[in-house]
Amino acid sequence: MKDQLINDAETTITHIQEDSSKVADINDRATLEEEFALELRTRDRERKLIGKIEKTLHLIELGDYGYCKTCGAEISLMRLEARPTADECIDCKTIAERKEV
Repeated sequence: MKDQLINDAETTITHIQEDSSKVADINDRATLEEEFALELRTRDRERKLIGKIEKTLHLIELGDYGYCKTCGAEISLMRLEARPTADECIDCKTIAERKEV
């Protein structure tokens, strides 16, 4: 998963560099720049995910993977299958999200 995200980022850089000089019409240029902005926002989210993947791999090496960082309880297998980088159990994550609102 990490390798795929890195590959996608490299492809985006190449794609933007190659396609940015092809458009002469101002309207087409604006559309292209908006598409680039969306693609870059997506890559930024993926960059953050790469950090979470690296953190998760480190937890696996330490033998601490699968335990909630907040309460110490085991994170359910269903949650880890759905989100392998989860570092909180569903109860603690729900509480944290409610506090954010």
